[in-house]
Amino acid sequence: MRHVQGPPSVRPACTLPAARHPAPRRGSRGFTIVELLIAVVVVGVLAAVALPSFLDSIRKGRRAEAFAAISAVQQAQERFRGNNANYASTVSALTALGAVATSANGRYAISVANASATGYDIVADGTGSGQASDGTCAKLAVRAAGGVLTYASCAACTTFASGDFTAANRCWAR
Repeated sequence: MRHVQGPPSVRPACTLPAARHPAPRRGSRGFTIVELLIAVVVVGVLAAVALPSFLDSIRKGRRAEAFAAISAVQQAQERFRGNNANYASTVSALTALGAVATSANGRYAISVANASATGYDIVADGTGSGQASDGTCAKLAVRAAGGVLTYASCAACTTFASGDFTAANRCWAR
């Protein structure tokens, strides 16, 4: 580009570029209080629906602890009966054979009742732990009588003899 130099009075004056003003904003960059309240309400409704289901799944998973403890007592009872005329009447008589009085994480207390030469009852009581809110599955039981196993559960009963146990319910997965 060729620069033409004219007389000093005709030279263009040195000008600064014009200052730019920011363009007015179109729409906001944040959330309104109404939008935030709607989001909080949606999260609250989802939590209210999902939390009970989540807690029920946790309780159901913890039942496996009772199943394992009951199974250990059943196996110990069969080993005990192989050497004795009757089944053991307490869990403490079976500890040397692998039975435990409480489940692995202590959520269930295990007890034996109605032991005889032909059968026994085993009860896993979760009412003293977080499993107390497990409804009709708070106590899980197995009755071995004449070679037949009966699985049952209840919310707050003591033995099969009380009649409070409900056989063949949803607590025992098969």
